[in-house]
Amino acid sequence: MNDILKNQAFSAYPLFFDDVRKHLTFGDRSKTGAYIPLRQGVELLGNGKLRFNYRPPEGTKQVVIRGFGGSMPNVYELQPDTDGYWSLEVDDIRDGFHYFRCYVDGVQAPNYLAPYSYGCSQVLNFFEMPGGADPEFYLLKDVPHGTVRMDLYKSSLTGRYRNCFIYTPPGYETDLDRTYPVFYLQHGGGENEVNWVWHGKINYICDNLIAEGKMEPMIIVMNNGYAFLKNEDGEYENRIDDVIVRDCVPFIDGKYRTRADRHGRAMAGLSMGGMQSNMTVMKNPEVFANLGVFSGGFRTEGEGFDCNDVFADPEKFHERFDLLFVSAGEDEPMCEVIRGRLDELRENGIDTVFYSCPGFHEWDTWRYAAREFLLRVFK
Repeated sequence: MNDILKNQAFSAYPLFFDDVRKHLTFGDRSKTGAYIPLRQGVELLGNGKLRFNYRPPEGTKQVVIRGFGGSMPNVYELQPDTDGYWSLEVDDIRDGFHYFRCYVDGVQAPNYLAPYSYGCSQVLNFFEMPGGADPEFYLLKDVPHGTVRMDLYKSSLTGRYRNCFIYTPPGYETDLDRTYPVFYLQHGGGENEVNWVWHGKINYICDNLIAEGKMEPMIIVMNNGYAFLKNEDGEYENRIDDVIVRDCVPFIDGKYRTRADRHGRAMAGLSMGGMQSNMTVMKNPEVFANLGVFSGGFRTEGEGFDCNDVFADPEKFHERFDLLFVSAGEDEPMCEVIRGRLDELRENGIDTVFYSCPGFHEWDTWRYAAREFLLRVFK
């Protein structure tokens, strides 16, 4: 496990890929321009233990760290330590990815000693406790690597430019006669288009699976899941399904070497992104033949679509879908409900895939779900 802690997949985050500071910074309590050594905000000690460190202003009376439930449900009160730090060693946090909040005398104050990212519609600290049943699949390994790039396109619906992050597999730039299927992958509520790269490690997952010959090389497109239009009543509605189908898909097909047909396209997402994928694929069968819903619930009818007739007829279903994949963490309340619904469909001849793994409504669960989806799609 200590070797895993050294893998660069765990030191890369949105502000920088590698920790070039070596935990030094310009002194804020010393001579101007002088460097002082800093502790890490979260020190991983191995064997399931870690130490929280915080350096609050002088005169602070209380420093508290709160998790977001799930695998980090507790509240931790740090204690004064040496050199102006407050610290606490803990051993009750489960493996996985964890957002957390820091409070200094009751006021939320992010920890500048720990990594930052974006979640729950705000800037948050996070850390990773490596482990689980099989953490190897999302590590940064010495294999051929794909490319992650950012593209801009203009939405005909919102009138605004949008960005999307694109993963192209190893060999895309050299094998110029090859076309690739496209997987549209959505984030969850309160997050954005970068999270599947930095938190989901989706590019490392793909690099490793492709190197092992276990998945079809593909292009992955990650969009922001919010596309608000003002309607006649002055309310704002999210039209991400229309933006993807009308604007993003034509843009991607026009710029990249894609398999530009429904069998060459998939859409999946986590939580809110799973519900958006469910809606988009159900409403647009001429565009998508593959659907993945990770911890997002699963519906055969909803606003703008009613596919109950398709799910009542195995022949219609198999004409409509190449793959229908639904997953949930076994600690999520929705897990058994979804499992029961998919079991009913399979008993009636509807060939669906349900996957579950230990975990809550968290990134660790969704990495495993993404891997299982990638192993099956476009096969």
